[in-house]
Amino acid sequence: MKKNVIATALVATVVFCSSAVAAADGTVNFTGKISDNVCTVDFGGGSNALTVNLGEVARTSFSSGVGATSSATKFTLKLSDCPETATTAKVKFDGVADGVNPQVLAVDAATGAATGVAVQLADAPNGVLPLYTASKAFPLQASPVVNDLDFYARYIATKAEVTAGPANSTATFTVNYN
Repeated sequence: MKKNVIATALVATVVFCSSAVAAADGTVNFTGKISDNVCTVDFGGGSNALTVNLGEVARTSFSSGVGATSSATKFTLKLSDCPETATTAKVKFDGVADGVNPQVLAVDAATGAATGVAVQLADAPNGVLPLYTASKAFPLQASPVVNDLDFYARYIATKAEVTAGPANSTATFTVNYN
């Protein structure tokens, strides 16, 4: 009899625990499409890597504290051989987020690297494009036109104290077509 009571209690516990684990507040459906027919990213010479030189910026440029920025540097992603079905494109930049401000790119960890500063991206001259967020939609024209998607990068202070040193960072990007 004792064994039956213990077994029943054990089964009831498992049933109640599994229903608690299976409880859900909602559903997220992910949709999309993988396509063969997209534009070609080309920065010249068949390369899909671009180096953007942000220049040498004085540490004192960030003396106004957190949020102070350097001047922006424009860079362009070039899309060519676009099919007629691709009418717009949005770009999403990914990379290692800064530990203080997760919307900006962290400076690469290296001996003597600058601290208290990160790289901020934008899809308009005075805008901000947070990491992992789609840019504005850029209109596309079909081949033979080369579509220029202009972006901007600048340094931003993420701490009150910025130290001098190399301030390099790396991002990957994904183009999403509509």
